[in-house]
Amino acid sequence: MKAVFSFGTRNVGIDLGTANTLVYIEGKGIVLREPTVVARNTKTNEVVAVGAAAKDMLGRTPGSIKAIRPMRDGVIADYDTTVEMLKHYLGTALAGRGSKPYVTIGVPSGVTAVEKRAVIDAARVAGARDAYVIEEPFAAAVGAGLPVMEPMGSMVVDMGGGTTDVATISLGGIVSSRSIRMAGDKLDEAIASYIRQKYSVLIGEQTAERLKIEIGSADIEAAKDMPSSNARGRDLVTGLPKTIEITAVDVATAIKDVIAEIILAIKETLEETSPEIAADVIDHGIVLTGGGALLQHIDETIAEATKVPVFIAPEPLEAVAIGTGEALKSIDVLKNN
Repeated sequence: MKAVFSFGTRNVGIDLGTANTLVYIEGKGIVLREPTVVARNTKTNEVVAVGAAAKDMLGRTPGSIKAIRPMRDGVIADYDTTVEMLKHYLGTALAGRGSKPYVTIGVPSGVTAVEKRAVIDAARVAGARDAYVIEEPFAAAVGAGLPVMEPMGSMVVDMGGGTTDVATISLGGIVSSRSIRMAGDKLDEAIASYIRQKYSVLIGEQTAERLKIEIGSADIEAAKDMPSSNARGRDLVTGLPKTIEITAVDVATAIKDVIAEIILAIKETLEETSPEIAADVIDHGIVLTGGGALLQHIDETIAEATKVPVFIAPEPLEAVAIGTGEALKSIDVLKNN
């Protein structure tokens, strides 16, 4: 879920993602990068912490405090908490400057009209003057510097925390697209599930995410030459804490089915494109954005499966935030959509 704010002569973009929130201010770049997590007191309903401080509480809170991830699979899972979080990030980024901003919100290409409306309403309640929607893969392509307005086919794969959005783009529009709920969160779940089944040890989502970042690989063969890492969790047999060694092959094996689903979505999107756009994609390659683009060997694995060159965007984590900031330069077009 991506949002853009405009005040004065500056554009402000907010990439409100399932895993992380980024705030981009034109002329300044990324000014805020925080986990999309909110900690709330269940007795008083008061927000206790937002962002990194709240993420540190995941799995460690007493009964009276609950750490919540208000975005799931790229859409709002907890409306009230999302509004509170938007208010917090708006206040932090704008620091009281300017009047109520316009908001452009990026949504996964597969969301429903009801899900779009929920995001627009949340932005308005949080303080936006008005809100519009833009599809995430298009914003990612703009942020990655692809020639989206030219009569030339481009292909982007935005691998976020909740969804992977695949799209071919030409002349300012999306030609074909897929949005699947196979992304960073599913990779983490697959790692935790594999370790539970193989080692009978239960690990938390933060441990699974750390293993993905440290020793995750999309290529099992390449993982054989990578180092191992330790993971701490609870032994399901004894119920006691336990530390185990996890190999890169373990992680690669755990996530292979999720990677296969992403590759299938890419192939299906390519199959729907015209021969001319397919030829352009072969010439210029597929561009990867989002946190998933940082998974080791993901570009090589996709290239081998599709027989198309694959490149990682210069700033994959920031592409959508930058793209949504650029989108407000065409606010009149957004108003007419």
